[in-house]
Amino acid sequence: MKIHVNEQTLELAENSNIEQLLIYLDKPLMGSAIAVNQEIISRSHWADTILNEGDNISLFQAIAGG
Repeated sequence: MKIHVNEQTLELAENSNIEQLLIYLDKPLMGSAIAVNQEIISRSHWADTILNEGDNISLFQAIAGG
């Protein structure tokens, strides 16, 4: 299926969840924030949030500093 991650099209296996997406992208699970179709998904729901064809994903990395 095709999804959009930070405005780039990506091919991903059917029934993939958010954790699998981050692993596929080689992104850390800690320090990441995810929005699916402009709705923030809490980390506790990543494993059970299944992505769908055409979803728009916004991926953010936490940055330390001040």
